[in-house]
Amino acid sequence: MKVQYKRLDNHNFTGHSLDAFVRRQTVTECWRKIDNDWKLVPIVYEENWSQQQCREMAEDMVHHLNLDQTGFGAFDGERIIGFATVSHRIFGAAARYVQLVCFQISEEYRRQGVGRKLFSLACEEARRLGADKLYISAHSSKESQAAYRALGCTPAEELNEALAAAEPFDVQMEYRLYN
Repeated sequence: MKVQYKRLDNHNFTGHSLDAFVRRQTVTECWRKIDNDWKLVPIVYEENWSQQQCREMAEDMVHHLNLDQTGFGAFDGERIIGFATVSHRIFGAAARYVQLVCFQISEEYRRQGVGRKLFSLACEEARRLGADKLYISAHSSKESQAAYRALGCTPAEELNEALAAAEPFDVQMEYRLYN
């Protein structure tokens, strides 16, 4: 498999670009803050985006790519198999954060280095935008948290209250762009 990585634009990404994308994840355990401590608790469900949900995500990305986000895609031929988008808005009182808005790898391409490369491209863009840290409102599943930690992400030192309130079960994380 020869994966190509491209900056997303209206020539290589449309409202139908995610039609063959497989966003499926079987969750058995999630991290939850209980008594001010993080604990892994049994929570069982399957996330599985329908084609309609994939199209809604793609349309939203198209809108934001032309407005206030930069996106990167991993392609196997013409098929997009992973994507990451970074907001252009810098926020934070103590640090200069930009948000990793979307970060998804199609199910059959996970654990092959695709996510690591896309994350690296997102970090390069965040640096270019003038950020010190990448901010991630990350899925709380055991597997998602393990993946973010393997990339070097840590709990966010400064919370973005709006993002935390929008996804109360997410774990707020950050990645330091400079060491």
